[in-house]
Amino acid sequence: MHEAGVKTWALTDHDTTDGWIEARHEAGKNGLRFVPGVEITCEPSLEPNAAHMAQQGRERASSSWHLLALFPDHDPNERDLRMEVFKAWLAPKQDGRGPRMRAMCERLTELGMPVDVDAVMKRATGSVGRPHLAEEMVHLGYVASKSEAFETWIGDGLPGFVAHKKPSIPEAVQAVHDAGGLTSLAHPLYYGVPTDVLLDTLVEQHVDGVEAVHRSHDDAYRHALMEGAKQRGLGVTVGSDFHGLNYQPRPGHMPVPKNRLLKPLQAE
Repeated sequence: MHEAGVKTWALTDHDTTDGWIEARHEAGKNGLRFVPGVEITCEPSLEPNAAHMAQQGRERASSSWHLLALFPDHDPNERDLRMEVFKAWLAPKQDGRGPRMRAMCERLTELGMPVDVDAVMKRATGSVGRPHLAEEMVHLGYVASKSEAFETWIGDGLPGFVAHKKPSIPEAVQAVHDAGGLTSLAHPLYYGVPTDVLLDTLVEQHVDGVEAVHRSHDDAYRHALMEGAKQRGLGVTVGSDFHGLNYQPRPGHMPVPKNRLLKPLQAE
């Protein structure tokens, strides 16, 4: 991140805060401003629109919406009662990943691809997720890449996929706001909802911003999101959505006007 010229960096692992202290330490060594965060897996607020998905060239929508929670004023090394309450609210969502992973391994075994759930668990230092399962599938030779694992077997709605219980967007927004945080909807392209309808829904549900810049978004979609967000008083966030080096993320290479970002993130 430092070599790419990034000055402000947030760690937003799925449904866990386990990496905050290590991330703050490493960011400090490299002169980066660190923002604690988490990506909360939520129930969809809207059904996907088939016509819009066809226009975007997508065959299916994600079965969950992902809400980024950012806490720019929180120091992970200091005790914060509001953050303890938030972590207690988040914990059951994370705990649900273990049983879900076991169920997915069982399903893959039924499909002729035996996977040891303990081997998958060992790949995770915190909350276990599908990227760890994909790594094990590559290791076992079932697929050539993590992308193939998601696109063929364990992506949303595919034969090896198992869903888990998720909060609603309004429920998650309330939990984050109560802890002094900000919210932004991650990678909205994945949800198959027309831009205006999606942004109006974010306003109605008190989401603070939208991740306009993401590796899945082309120039036209980024522009539409940023202009629509500006009209509605929503902020903008930027994410690499880092899931491993094979995804070739290039942080720091997409210019965004600072005054479009969520206000607490505008300062260098």
